[in-house]
Formats: sequence, C-alpha cells, structure tokens
Amino acid sequence: MVTTVEKIEIDTELLKRINKISEKENATINDVIEQGIEKIENEIKIPDHLIANKDTYNPDPERIMSMAGIIKTDKPIDVAKEISETRKMY
Repeated sequence: MVTTVEKIEIDTELLKRINKISEKENATINDVIEQGIEKIENEIKIPDHLIANKDTYNPDPERIMSMAGIIKTDKPIDVAKEISETRKMY
C-alpha cells in the first residue's frame, strides 16, 4: 500500500545518506527504511521470558531438561516444602 501525503519534510542530508545505503545494498529506499524500522522494533522488544503476563506459555524443553536432575539423600525430603522455600529466596 502506498500512501500519498501532501507535504512531508525530509532533511536532504538524511535522504542522501538513505540513498547511498540503498545503492550499496542494491535495494530501494523503502526497503532501507523498512529494515531500519524492523531493527529498532527488535531492539525495543522485551524478551518473552521476561514478560510475566503472557497469554500463552511456550516453554523451552531443552532449557527445562537442562535444569532437571536426580538427587540422592540420606533421609527423605519434602519436595513441596523445598520448592516453596526456594521460591521465597528469590
């Protein structure tokens, strides 16, 4: 979709720089602008594992399995109690 605007002001030096980049990469000016916008959006995006209220849960099975393990103890332990104490520490 192409939008036509009656008046838009772009600094001539900025337009020249965009044009040089587009010539180097053999792309259109629109492609260069889109790549710049995508790069900025990706930098601003918060990683999914840091978002507490996600609508969906997509676990990383390799990461989870790397944390899983078996322990041997001399006496039985209450796993639920240990997990709750561990959560309280963080």
